[in-house]
Amino acid sequence: MFLNSFAAKVDTLEIQSVVMQKTLKAPVVLPDSYQAGEKHYPVVYLLHGGQGSYRDWLSKLSDKLLLHKLADQYQIIIVTPDGSPGSYYFDSPLDKTSQYETFISKELVQKIDGTYRTIKDRKGRIIAGLSMGGHGAMYISTRHPDIYCAAGSMSGVMDLNTSLWKVPADFAKSRDKNFEWLLGPPKDTTSKYREYSAVGMVDKMKANDVKLIFDCGFDDIMIAPNRELHQLLLANGTPHDYIERPGKHEWPYWENAVQYQFLFFQKVFLANGSL
Repeated sequence: MFLNSFAAKVDTLEIQSVVMQKTLKAPVVLPDSYQAGEKHYPVVYLLHGGQGSYRDWLSKLSDKLLLHKLADQYQIIIVTPDGSPGSYYFDSPLDKTSQYETFISKELVQKIDGTYRTIKDRKGRIIAGLSMGGHGAMYISTRHPDIYCAAGSMSGVMDLNTSLWKVPADFAKSRDKNFEWLLGPPKDTTSKYREYSAVGMVDKMKANDVKLIFDCGFDDIMIAPNRELHQLLLANGTPHDYIERPGKHEWPYWENAVQYQFLFFQKVFLANGSL
């Protein structure tokens, strides 16, 4: 299906997850030049947020063609996979139907590399996302630096300790129940699920050669955990780009932020010789 003046094409793959025993969907935005040549392309995996779906990045932006434009402008393949409404993109030790770290970092990458002309190397893969997906991008890239060369987060959930979120008590309680279902009761109630949070992984981030960019709005519900991560990375000397700008935890902010992140991604791919 070709849309308007932008030649970018969108496929929607159905991917059988062996580890979760279910089929998941992943839209794939191919740049305008893909059909014409034999070139191999870098890939940006773009994760959705909590209570969202694989459709969000293509349906919730005011500019419904923004990903098409970004794919064409930078000559990058963009993949927006299903991460379920509340997986937070880790492998649950308790719920075998929620193994999204393995799905995203292994099964999805294998499917994309096996289906399209991609650069089948970490130098040609970046993972990014918003909110829950921002957490997923930082968590998965830190644990799999052999798969991704960079990670980006917009309004990311950098700490799974809901007491640091600026949210209503009922919402925090529902997320706490979700985390208990997936991870069990927190071992340390003052620093909940630190080992599953970006803020608890800064030593690994320092050891990895993964380029990092994350941003958050001044009025975002996740501003405190993002500032915490920024300070921890400054303290241990991990190179990263951190940006605060006006905005809330909402699509107008992410629609603006993702365009700046793709500039960062372009620089990384160019430095790697992937563009």
